[in-house]
Amino acid sequence: MGDLNLIKLSVGSETVESLIAWQSSAPAKGPDGLPRHVTRMWPRREAELLDGGSIYWVVQGLVQCRQRIVRLDEVVRADGIRRCGIVLDPEIIRTQTAPKRPFQGWRYLPAGDAPADLPETRQNEEALPASLSAALADIGVL
Repeated sequence: MGDLNLIKLSVGSETVESLIAWQSSAPAKGPDGLPRHVTRMWPRREAELLDGGSIYWVVQGLVQCRQRIVRLDEVVRADGIRRCGIVLDPEIIRTQTAPKRPFQGWRYLPAGDAPADLPETRQNEEALPASLSAALADIGVL
């Protein structure tokens, strides 16, 4: 894992499974078939992100998973505005749950502040309800 990551709210996702379902749909994929997130701002620290960085997804107020950033593509839509397509590895890796307050856009997330990945044996476990995960994270159990 890289030293620098991004963190982003997964707006509209109720669960990690709904994020996976969205990224499997045609509108979420780039021309190469890989999932991507299109954003207005281009990360200035691109080289650091592309050196093994991931995007950590906040789902229902909790960091719950991450995806490795493959590359950044220029995306120009019908309005002619240049945007950044954050191209992602399709594998979603579940992480320890960590509460995160709402924010706009994306933020840099140093590796030392990122939640750890769940062990391989726990990657396919059914997620706890968001309210229970949040309560357990608040008291330091998760």
